[in-house]
Amino acid sequence: MNNPLLTEAIGVYFFDMDTGIEEQVTCNIDGSFTIIINSRLNQERQMLAYQHALLHIANDDFSKKDADSVELTM
Repeated sequence: MNNPLLTEAIGVYFFDMDTGIEEQVTCNIDGSFTIIINSRLNQERQMLAYQHALLHIANDDFSKKDADSVELTM
């Protein structure tokens, strides 16, 4: 099974962040992923931020060179 969304290799954490940042997703050296959700967001925005991060993982955006163009296509 090569679908990273169907694995336990995604850690999700909630941290207070600047209100301009909703989420951050990182591809770790071991192939797992870390998603950090801004805990200052309401529950609806947190879920949308989580789904946004999952889309980055599903679309293999970490292998792409231009982050700005990745965001524009989302």
